[in-house]
Amino acid sequence: MPRRCLGRTRQPCRRKSFARAGHAVVSISSFVIFSKSTMRHHQQAFPMVSILCLVSACAGTHVPPPVAIETARASPQVRAIVDAPDRAEADRQLDPGRRPAALLTFLDVKQGMRVGEMIAGAGYTAELLARAVAPNGVVYAENPLFVLQNSEGAWSARLATPVMKTAVRVDRELEAPLPPEANELDLVVVNLVYHDIVALGIDRDKMNGTVFSALRSGGRYAVIDHSARPGSGRTYVQTLHRIDEAMVREEVERVGFRLQSESNFLRNPADARDWNDAPGVAGERRGTSDRFALMFVKP
Repeated sequence: MPRRCLGRTRQPCRRKSFARAGHAVVSISSFVIFSKSTMRHHQQAFPMVSILCLVSACAGTHVPPPVAIETARASPQVRAIVDAPDRAEADRQLDPGRRPAALLTFLDVKQGMRVGEMIAGAGYTAELLARAVAPNGVVYAENPLFVLQNSEGAWSARLATPVMKTAVRVDRELEAPLPPEANELDLVVVNLVYHDIVALGIDRDKMNGTVFSALRSGGRYAVIDHSARPGSGRTYVQTLHRIDEAMVREEVERVGFRLQSESNFLRNPADARDWNDAPGVAGERRGTSDRFALMFVKP
């Protein structure tokens, strides 16, 4: 598909979620997926859950496996994407904090899928998605004006590369982020920017409702972000660039989505969640914040 531009429209042991009924819980680090049914019929899984909790969250520290090891555990398709020789060095430098193999495994992106991404920025995630859906899928990669004012150069340069031939540039504002052509989507992704959307005062009911309408029945909506302390709501969306996970869940479910699964691949129980994790100020701590990964589904 040729590239084109669509018009601008101006705590200790949190692993208790493994046993939460009603939705699946995904452990990307071990590539084990526990669903409601498997927990009911395979009680032998629970000792493993306890061990995972003991050696990670309950130990008070979390050291993710090196990217090379994590990639080796992934599927052949994911390995080929992450290890592709034409990936930019700047992207590879972000990999330890962004965990691309675990991300793609969590998203379960496959060839031929129709995918949307909101606030693609300079395109780190958009390129991973474009590689994953190739050769016959499509990624609608959206950026609002305020993002393009800072990332236009890098974004345009990335879009000009051959690997982005499955990406469609979408310049739209966030309350209506997806164009009419982006319908019957399999997946929509919001990666590490939902707190920014809240800080901007965007009408999230309208935005999330647009996503709901754009997805096919059974389509999924992934929201990944930096976690704030429980109960803090939107208090730190500007000062610390973090958001309360419970607030995100409530907002997304309010428009009709159902929580399908969540993953711990970006969790860091050692994070006190009292520092600003914005890329420009986080310094050496960039990529170490505690982050939640939620997967919602359109019934």
